[in-house]
Amino acid sequence: MSTPLDFERAIPDVVHGLLRTLWTRGHAAYVVGGSLRDTLLGRPAKDWDLAAAALPERTLELFPGAVYENKFGTVAVRTEDPDVGEVEITTFRSDHDYADFRRPHRVEFSESIELDLARRDFTVNAMAWGAEPGEPPRLVDPHGGRADLAARILRTVGDPAERFHEDALRMVRAVRLAATLDFDVEPATLAAIREKADNVRRLSGERIAIEMRRLLAADRPSIGLRLMADTGLLFAISPDLAAQSGVPQNKVPGEDLWDHTLRAVDGATREPPRIRLAALLHDIGKPLTMADGRFLGHESVGAELADKLLDDWRWPIAERQRIVRLIRHHMFGYQPSWSDAAVRRFIVKITREELEDQFLLREADHIGSGREPNAGGLDELRARVAKELAAGVALDLSGLAVDGSDLMTELGITPGPGLGRLLDWLLERVIADPAVNTREGLLDLARRRLSSEKA
Repeated sequence: MSTPLDFERAIPDVVHGLLRTLWTRGHAAYVVGGSLRDTLLGRPAKDWDLAAAALPERTLELFPGAVYENKFGTVAVRTEDPDVGEVEITTFRSDHDYADFRRPHRVEFSESIELDLARRDFTVNAMAWGAEPGEPPRLVDPHGGRADLAARILRTVGDPAERFHEDALRMVRAVRLAATLDFDVEPATLAAIREKADNVRRLSGERIAIEMRRLLAADRPSIGLRLMADTGLLFAISPDLAAQSGVPQNKVPGEDLWDHTLRAVDGATREPPRIRLAALLHDIGKPLTMADGRFLGHESVGAELADKLLDDWRWPIAERQRIVRLIRHHMFGYQPSWSDAAVRRFIVKITREELEDQFLLREADHIGSGREPNAGGLDELRARVAKELAAGVALDLSGLAVDGSDLMTELGITPGPGLGRLLDWLLERVIADPAVNTREGLLDLARRRLSSEKA
């Protein structure tokens, strides 16, 4: 674990500059939060946050162009360092009047870093490095955060039941930090999570989504997800996911459906992030469709359940729809006996834009089932798909050698549903045999099709 001196050297120059400005203008200022924690752990720091005795109005005076973000005393300062970006400077405060298990209704500003740290969630987040005006920089650690870092233990500042009553999201953050930092949650904190887990139902979907996105970026998301299931948090967040525990799954001996899901999530690629989320949700429909040891139609039911859950989480709509399509189509089965036309139809069904996502999800599903990632001929299917795409075969109407105007001009067809059906029929013929995709060939097919319909 790094020392405070190592931490001082790791602070970016622009952050040092912000601290010096505050110090020389007579204000205590400290680096706080995850950047201090992660640097002391020897991990790369991401978001740099400062706490200062300066009131928000004073901070705005000191840093022209800064923005007062919220009523809780946070001012955002945009730096010129692209690796640092925006630094948030928050006035020392003590929180009061928590309600709805979410956030304080009222805050009181203070001039004490110790009071500010006392309101924070976990001891490893309740440290500060900085100085009072005219004094040398120091590490402030009133709650034993460094000792817990060394022991790799996550514990709340003060009474865990009180901390979780103030803000229920802290329970979700606990399991997320346990996964991302590979820490154990100390017993009293874990017991309080079990006791207060149901309060998570009152949280907004956006706040849960932020924590879930971070959790799924961990080296092993299963650590946090298993903690969620074991403490009751998962049931509060998604009863459908929680229902996977205990569902028999004929995959890995001794493991159930939830174990399969956790294996799949851990085995999924981190990039793009939607693959891990799709892996988490790909079998969410199985508990509702289980009958006689089978899960018929679980992919369709699962797509609907995933759509509802991601909508509740206010997930970006385009990515949400893409994940839902992945789940809906994840049960494709490949056989070496497929014709080239069957491969082309597979491409059309999945869409060329989402093929790689679907292959990545299938790899994760295989890992979740205790198989090799490319089992089931996945490498062969990938190669055959690549060959068809490289050949430039028509896979949608834009690839046809004729369009609606050609058919209307040459064959006297009027606009309407019939024209659309004819174009779709021609596309299917081209997918079956790309050689017919010429202007004359398609016009001849269209003429014969119209004649047969009139007969």
